[in-house]
Amino acid sequence: MDDTPLWRPSAARIAAAAITRFTGEVAQRRGLALPDYAALHRWSIDDPAAFWTELARYAGVVADWGDGPALERAAQMPGARWFPQARLNFAENLLQHDGGAAPALIAVDERGARRELSWTQLRAEVARIAAGLRDCGVVPGDRVAGFMPNLPETVIAMLAASSLGATWSSCSPDFGIHGVLDRFGQIAPKVLFTADGYFYGGKTLDSLELVAALREALPSVRRVVVVPYVGATLGGSRGGGGGTAPALRDRVPFADFGTPGAPLSFTRLPFDHPLYILYSSGTTGMPKCIVHGAGGTLLQHRKEHLLHSDLRRGDRLFYFTTCGWMMWNWLVSGLASGATLVLYEGSPFHPDPGVLWRMAEAEQVDLFGTSAKYLASLEKSDYRPREHTTLTRLRTLFSTGSPLSPESFEFVYRDIKADLQLASISGGTDIVSCFCLGNPVLPVWRGEIQCLGLGMDVRILDAAGQPLSPGQKGELSCANPFPSMPLGLWNDPDGKRFHAAYFERFPGHWHHGDYAALTAHGGIVIHGRSDAVLNPGGVRIGTAEIYRQVETLPEILEALCIGQDWQNDVRIVLFVRLRDDVTLDATLERKIRDTIRRQTTPRHIPAKIVAVPEIPRTRSGKIVELAVRNVVHGRPVDNTDALANPAALEHFRDRPELAS
Repeated sequence: MDDTPLWRPSAARIAAAAITRFTGEVAQRRGLALPDYAALHRWSIDDPAAFWTELARYAGVVADWGDGPALERAAQMPGARWFPQARLNFAENLLQHDGGAAPALIAVDERGARRELSWTQLRAEVARIAAGLRDCGVVPGDRVAGFMPNLPETVIAMLAASSLGATWSSCSPDFGIHGVLDRFGQIAPKVLFTADGYFYGGKTLDSLELVAALREALPSVRRVVVVPYVGATLGGSRGGGGGTAPALRDRVPFADFGTPGAPLSFTRLPFDHPLYILYSSGTTGMPKCIVHGAGGTLLQHRKEHLLHSDLRRGDRLFYFTTCGWMMWNWLVSGLASGATLVLYEGSPFHPDPGVLWRMAEAEQVDLFGTSAKYLASLEKSDYRPREHTTLTRLRTLFSTGSPLSPESFEFVYRDIKADLQLASISGGTDIVSCFCLGNPVLPVWRGEIQCLGLGMDVRILDAAGQPLSPGQKGELSCANPFPSMPLGLWNDPDGKRFHAAYFERFPGHWHHGDYAALTAHGGIVIHGRSDAVLNPGGVRIGTAEIYRQVETLPEILEALCIGQDWQNDVRIVLFVRLRDDVTLDATLERKIRDTIRRQTTPRHIPAKIVAVPEIPRTRSGKIVELAVRNVVHGRPVDNTDALANPAALEHFRDRPELAS
């Protein structure tokens, strides 16, 4: 183990961090000895009711708390109820800061277009759109959906819906009709927000034709609200696309919806009132509709922003995300800290790999979030941000979506910025938050997520459900209830599907489906999804262990690994996407195998290495090992609309290399 951290916070940074102040206040008020993060974490899971109460107080959560307990425990998870007497409104908490003319939202796209909304403008727009929703008959519990790019209007629509107690759900506009219907068709939204199109990779893409078909297939929709982003007009010509927009029933332009000057008001509802419906990837069946509560989402995001990210009022927070990924929901909650959100819409590599970094420099971004896939691709592009930009204010870089390789850790500190906190984070759509994440007062170690989240009793279990020691790989689980645990799944009245998804494997524990190991530093390493774990000869191998080695080779842009059933066992098959000027020959195959053997074990060496022109991914950038495994074995793959590039699956079908 390398005992030299890549980064260590300065004494001044530790002293100024919110988590330091929080720890001191809690220790004094409750008479506790909390000398370090480990002690704080232990207290947070030993006394969760006290911890979340203290967090709500410190974060200034706006609520009527009532006289009830903070936590009503069930005999066994799930079933816990948090703050059962409390009443609050999510939007009220995000809009509690009166920032006046200061920017609340800054929106930039790949063309270089820029817009800015002040706090005053944001509050006025939320009030106007909320009045329009109220006129459409939207009441608490109704669903409002967004088929939207990452625009200020998307944030406004979500806040307006939640101010009334409606439940918000969104998909990014690159979904096909079946992918959208698989999601919105289950939840029956009353109002649909959309844009006329979007820009990506230098192309102008239309949305109105799909929305017209979507409107006909969703009889629950009473009104379609259209943002004229790419220049299309309702019933007129389409900017950049030519032709005329298709007829849309019950449609209204965003600018004409609602009542200008309407007062801003908030409906306070129970703590666990449904706020969001998010969706599983849906690549192995119909996507699960995961229902998240307002209070739990708010508390968890406030904890992660304030304590784990040290997000401060006036900071500029950016995360590269679509509106179909939970990181959009996480980003928007930054408003509750008084931060300015920087929204980006378009390709992160158009017109060149430096586009996000020039934006970060120009907008003085303090906290920059992206995916591990993006950082790996950036490194392969040979673009080095520190050579082209001065990221003076950047102090934290977030990465998630898949495990961040040790080599990517080194790339960040070598080629982006030496003095910043690299916060690799891991959780998921299922909890709309994190199990393990960063910490501004702890060192960053190569290849490790810094710490387990406060209030999260994360354990690594073996197949029998017994806890494993640091360094031993197993199933990531959580042994205690936490506020952002989903309320359940949509259309699952008896909770059987919910229980089967998360509690069947290890009764009384949340089973997350990650293959992981704790570290001696108190952190964690994620080795990939446990349902994609390779099992040659009965030895469990995480796919990320192989990716980390293979993707260090300059010839390889990215890789995907599966286990193929073969002669009553499983053999490892590695698919690689190569640089355009590289051919997979015996020399390169030997180099790949030697690299894997040298850095891991002989059991990790693939039996077959196959070159493919494209790796299939979900729309949030995650590779789909299970879908590829199904194709290789001749099994059906459902809901390919959930993929960003479904045609890529054909590269894996009937491969002669896998027949012997």
